[in-house]
Amino acid sequence: MTTPEPTIATPTGGVPGTLRGESGTTPGGGRTRGTSPLGPIGLVLAGGVSVQFGGALSVLLMPRAGALGVVTLRLVVASVVLLLICRPRLRGHSRADWGTVIVFGITMATMNGLFYQAVARIPLGPAVTLEVLGPLALSVLASRRAVNAIWAALALGGVFLLGGGSFDSLDPVGVAFALSAGVAWATYIVFSARTGRRFPQADGLALAMAVGAVLFLPLGIAESGTKLLHPATVGLGAAVAILSSVLPYTLELLALRRLPASTFAILMSLEPAIAAGAGFLILDQALTSLQALAIALVIAASMGAVRTQVGRGKAKVPDTVTG
Repeated sequence: MTTPEPTIATPTGGVPGTLRGESGTTPGGGRTRGTSPLGPIGLVLAGGVSVQFGGALSVLLMPRAGALGVVTLRLVVASVVLLLICRPRLRGHSRADWGTVIVFGITMATMNGLFYQAVARIPLGPAVTLEVLGPLALSVLASRRAVNAIWAALALGGVFLLGGGSFDSLDPVGVAFALSAGVAWATYIVFSARTGRRFPQADGLALAMAVGAVLFLPLGIAESGTKLLHPATVGLGAAVAILSSVLPYTLELLALRRLPASTFAILMSLEPAIAAGAGFLILDQALTSLQALAIALVIAASMGAVRTQVGRGKAKVPDTVTG
């Protein structure tokens, strides 16, 4: 769901200081005294580092629990942790609030399930590069500026190189799963922003995570059964949940309160480089020179689109977008 980075200028604004709601900003988004120096860009980057190294760790867990089992452990552990920390209020929410959080939870579970099916078949770096096309497409559509067609074309060129011109070097089923995860990721961005506006602190995230866990539990049990209860598997699953869900989703939700969703979406495009680094350091998944060039092109497209968005300063995803 973040990484190496040329400096990016972004709209001024702070983020909440803690999950307890110690806000460091004014209602209009201006910084106030005592605001943490870590801005929304820092939150997004920190979340990206966490999620990609958690993703690499999950690949090591798959032989023990299977792809669906890993997703189940991740969602269940993360939902328990967030529910205990946030203790969200169940009463006082409108039907629209609950509809938003339920769709957010479904999207989150779908995104995770598709992505882990992808990394079970293709290396982590290429999988994230393909997945990130979803957020990039969201940004181009949200901005409605002709210049972003150039960045989209550059990204597509990178994807073409990544597949060696025909994707013969990558499992086509894994490619399909990664692209589908990208669509779910774009939807996740929209509903994460909506949830952050409708629920205080990380309450909506905790509730959505619980929805995703309940939906995925039967699938995980069907694939892995009692393997999910092995102490070592539970321990690794807990680590994946903290790194891949609790930390990054919380940081991203907080960041989306101070960033346009379209800008956030392009920042997510930086994640292929972190994923490639995590795959190399943890999984010994080295990239070919052509794959490295392809990832660099996608990141260059991301950065170009970021500069275009920030220069405009007002691009936002319309609140009427549905997923």
